[in-house]
Amino acid sequence: MEELPAPVSEMITGAEIYDSSFSKEARVFFVDKEDGLFLKEAKAGMLKNEALMTSFFHSRGLSAEVLYYDTIGSKDYFITRRIPGENCIHEMYLKDPERLCDTIAGRLRSLHETDPSGCPVLNRIETYRNSVLKGIKGNNYDLDLFEGIWDFGSVDEVIDMARQGLSKLKAEVLIHGDYCLPNIILNKWRFSGFIDVGNGGLGDRHIDILWGIWTLKYNLKTAEYTDRFKDAYGRDIIDDNKLRVIAAMEIVGG
Repeated sequence: MEELPAPVSEMITGAEIYDSSFSKEARVFFVDKEDGLFLKEAKAGMLKNEALMTSFFHSRGLSAEVLYYDTIGSKDYFITRRIPGENCIHEMYLKDPERLCDTIAGRLRSLHETDPSGCPVLNRIETYRNSVLKGIKGNNYDLDLFEGIWDFGSVDEVIDMARQGLSKLKAEVLIHGDYCLPNIILNKWRFSGFIDVGNGGLGDRHIDILWGIWTLKYNLKTAEYTDRFKDAYGRDIIDDNKLRVIAAMEIVGG
């Protein structure tokens, strides 16, 4: 921590620091100060959207307070307050999967009904499309990513479906962008906030719905909650064909 720039070091001085990193792209530290802070460090520019979207989510009562963001030298530094509670892969929540499914589906519907006025990221669909096109060229596909939920017969089928679906994406609602159990914080089952919202912005609701379904299968080791999640979210505004199309996009790198 002695390598931290002075403005960052001053904010966390005297506190115990714990490395809680889970990604190669960014280092995350828990700072045991006040009620808890998180410091994230990454390459210059990588955390800009996350800082912007976290501030916006916080203004809607949906995420942590941003205390600091800046690019210093070749790195970004981002500090937020800790959101009270635990993420949804805590045993407390996983041992009651039906309640967990209903909770995160209902919370997602509420997010998508949040007023997006003033959202700082208006081009999430554009960046998503670019990522899909880049992924197609990268030729690094995982056909089993959604096995048991959306199955595909061949790489060609996936690529064709992904290409054809690009025009169907709509910037219609405020999305999280990475709607998975570790990024949803509950405090004894009461919603406390979202984290890791760097892929958020105005986007297509089906991106979040897809990852909400996937995360239940991945973390609960079963696809049996797929229909329950759709029911709890509201099938009236879910396009099942679009979910399959977005699954194809994610397989090629969306």
